[in-house]
This record gives sequence, C-alpha cells and structure tokens, in this order.
Amino acid sequence: MEDASDRVALIRSADHLFTIGHIRSTTIDAIDAHAHRTRAAFDAVFRDKDDLIVAVLDYRHAAWNRHLADAMAPSADPRDKILSIFSYLETWFAEPTFHGCAFVNVYAELGPEIPWAADYAAKHKNVFIDLVTRLALEAGLPESAGTSIALLAEGAQVTAALTRTIAPAREARSAAAMLIALYQEESGPGGFDL
Repeated sequence: MEDASDRVALIRSADHLFTIGHIRSTTIDAIDAHAHRTRAAFDAVFRDKDDLIVAVLDYRHAAWNRHLADAMAPSADPRDKILSIFSYLETWFAEPTFHGCAFVNVYAELGPEIPWAADYAAKHKNVFIDLVTRLALEAGLPESAGTSIALLAEGAQVTAALTRTIAPAREARSAAAMLIALYQEESGPGGFDL
C-alpha cells in the first residue's frame, strides 16, 4: 500500500515540477523533496528518472482522455461532442497551472535526442486525432474533417501556451463549427468536394 502511495506522490510531484520547470534540470532529489519522500521510496517504485517520466506521461495521457470524456459525456450528437472538446480547452487554458501541452513540451525538450520520448508524444497525439476522426465519421463528415479539426485543437493549445489567453480555444471552436457546417453543405449527392 505504501508503494502505491509513494508512486502517486512522486508522479504528481514530478508532473508539477516538470510543468513549471524543465525535465532535464529537475533532479530526483527535488522530486523526492517536493513529494516528501525519501530516495529509498523512489528507488522502490521507479528504476530511474526515465521510468518516472514515462509514468508522468501515462498519468497525463489518462487525465487528458478522462477530461475529454467528461466534456463530451453530456452530448449525444457527435458534432456537439467535437465542439465540447474546445469548451474543455477553454476551461483548461484558464487554469493558472496551464503551461501548454505536456506532450508538446516533452517533445520539444527531449524528443530530438530521445526517440522513446518523441514516440510517446506522437502516440498521444495520434490517439487524439483518431478520436476526433471517429467522431467526424459518426457525424457523417469525411475523415479529413476529423484530422483538420484535431489540428485546430492542437494549434489552440500551442497558441494559448504562448499567448497566455483562452481566446485560441474560442477561435478554434468557431473554426471547427464553420468547418463542420461547410462539410455538411458540401455533402450533397456528389459527395464532399473539399
């Protein structure tokens, strides 16, 4: 039981410290101190810092998927589910702890030199693109609409991190709504022309 408690505390501390600083410069000692744990506790649950980084990414990936599911749950229409993603982004961007997408940050810091970090970030992004594409197909839109809408969400995250404003979520939501409407208008007997 203690190992599970130590693991959660260390993951949360590492996530916090990685978010406000840098992964490379954050030491295991700093993570232990922030979590109020000893190095022995760390060694009992993680092989090394890379093992902890993977655990933090797993934690972030699960949290992202849970937040999206919660945001989409009230809607039955796949178009509304798509637009609810942007409503969630607006809420997230308003949080004082928002420092951009953890996976973009990991890729920017570690990806060029550490292939597994780049691969993990790409896997996370592909899961999101697949989700939005599935929703687009359920809404009767072409697959390319899902990819385009996912890219609007991704761009909003980067722009919000740089500008420190929630406006990119609103603007991306408007663009997604226009894209959905445009594809619906173009879906006559001849199919999609875009």
